Amino acid sequence: MAHLPPAPKELTPAPVAAHKVITNVVRPKDLPSESKEFGKAERLVMKPVEQRQLPGQVAAQAPADVGRERQVEILAKTRREARGQEELRRNAALAEQDAKEEATRAEVAKQELLQLEAKQEEARQELARQEVAKQELAKEEALKQETARQQAADAEATRLEAAKQDQARQQAARAEAARQEAAKQELAGQEAAKREEARQEAARQEAARQEAARQEAVRQEAARQEAIRQEVARQEAARQEAARQEAARQEAARQEAARHEAVRQEAVRQEAARQEAARQEAVGQEAARQELAKKEQALAEREAQESAREERLRQIGKQLDLERAQRENTVDRQANSPLPTVSGLRRRWLFGRADPDQDLVLYADAMSRKIELNLTIDMVRELLKQPHTQPTVTVAVRADGSVEKVTFEVSSGVPALDDAIRKIIASQAPYGAFPPSLAHRYDVIEIRRTWVFDYAIRLQ
Repeated sequence: MAHLPPAPKELTPAPVAAHKVITNVVRPKDLPSESKEFGKAERLVMKPVEQRQLPGQVAAQAPADVGRERQVEILAKTRREARGQEELRRNAALAEQDAKEEATRAEVAKQELLQLEAKQEEARQELARQEVAKQELAKEEALKQETARQQAADAEATRLEAAKQDQARQQAARAEAARQEAAKQELAGQEAAKREEARQEAARQEAARQEAARQEAVRQEAARQEAIRQEVARQEAARQEAARQEAARQEAARQEAARHEAVRQEAVRQEAARQEAARQEAVGQEAARQELAKKEQALAEREAQESAREERLRQIGKQLDLERAQRENTVDRQANSPLPTVSGLRRRWLFGRADPDQDLVLYADAMSRKIELNLTIDMVRELLKQPHTQPTVTVAVRADGSVEKVTFEVSSGVPALDDAIRKIIASQAPYGAFPPSLAHRYDVIEIRRTWVFDYAIRLQ
């Protein structure tokens, strides 16, 4: 007994202090109480010490209280981990649900995109079909217009030919009447025959002038119609070229949009485009060939008409030469000898564009061209707005090219316009000296022309 250590003197208050510590540790206000087992431990730990414990009991209960505290801590930790895992499971379930909803929305969007692409493809095909139909209608309309134009040209050519033949018959009748009149007047005396011969010569020249004027008008009308036709053809070609370029541009855009399509479809489309281009090229070449054939045919017809006209003029010239030779057998002077004048100058008259003396015709034509080609229309443009008639003017030109006098056979009816014509004639003088073939025969040549005003001045 002497070797045992002495018992501690302060054992009794210890349980109370231990109880207080345990109570402060295991009774936090935020400690969770959902778990059933943890509730039991909490109730066990939190049971108040209502009675004073014996020193032996306090010493025996102290280790037990410490073990319960550790169990409470372990249970609290386990509960926190369980709650964290539960939170993770809920988050995983929400993430999985969001992923499923996102996949569903992506699938719906994909289906809508496929439907939109299908509708766009249908619209593109419909647009291509409409474009092909429009081109076919344009081709048919162009063919109808060309057929109508050809029919109108044929009818106009027939009408002109009939008018030409009727004019030739009337001219022949007038020439025969003039010849008979000349023969009858010849019996009245040589002086009367001379006057009648001069009158007939003037009538012949006037008829030749009218015939030449008519032919010139026909030629100009044909040239104008040809120019109009060529302009229409050029505009049609330009329109077709623009349409072709627009179709090519649309085709390029469509190819870019369909770039991601299958290789087989792309090959089929390119083959169709190549065949269409080849067909259009063949159509264009055929149209060009037909146009060239039409031009060649028209040129041949014009050459034939020109040859026939020249042959008729030669026949008329021969007939007139024969008649003049017959008259010269009965008169003392030639038909084209200068008429007597007060001054005694040798004169020659040209009342139209046709005359056996080609040097005289060439000189008169050169004089007319000088007036027509020097923009003299600007001098009378404002005066032409007034009502007027086509004046007939005789210009007497000396051998040195100077103007002797200007005579109005028919006035324009506008004095200011007549004065302007005199100024135009004077402004273009001199008109060039006579060539030797004319100078040794004539001193003065009087040239009569009808002045026509449209886009320029034309002397007929």
